[in-house]
Amino acid sequence: MSKTMPKSTSEEKYRWIKPILNQETTIKTMALVCPFSERSLKYWLAHYRQHGLAGLENKSTRPKSNPSDTPIRIKEHIIELRRQTKLCAKKLHWRLEKEGIKINTRTIGKIIKQEGLVRKYRARKVKPLKKKSFAPGELIEIDIKYVPKRIKNRRYYQFTAIDSASR
Repeated sequence: MSKTMPKSTSEEKYRWIKPILNQETTIKTMALVCPFSERSLKYWLAHYRQHGLAGLENKSTRPKSNPSDTPIRIKEHIIELRRQTKLCAKKLHWRLEKEGIKINTRTIGKIIKQEGLVRKYRARKVKPLKKKSFAPGELIEIDIKYVPKRIKNRRYYQFTAIDSASR
């Protein structure tokens, strides 16, 4: 007797709940043998009884809506203002505050970016500075410092000269 592999996940789920539906075994004993939890088996049974094989199909768990999402009319208003005035997110924030609309600057920036209304800047390549080598005696660093106390009412200075090439 050869057994065929299930063609879909719904068929796999049905194979696990079929003995329970035919009352050959209980959910508890099936949960001991089955690699899935008892909760999953109960969930599949309920969905199978309500919708048939279509109820065992995998569904997306992605949220259908976001309750904290910015209202569409405010998004459209921000986009319209940006197109008319070319103002940055901070200045748009100030203008919207005057109109009585409270929205975060960062949110305005995200909305502008999603619409593709941001300017694209080209990154400048930083060129490394080349150290120029000098011949001895060609470049000299000179420091001058005065001696803090006067000696015999005269001010003295110290001159220090260092050759950049030979040090």
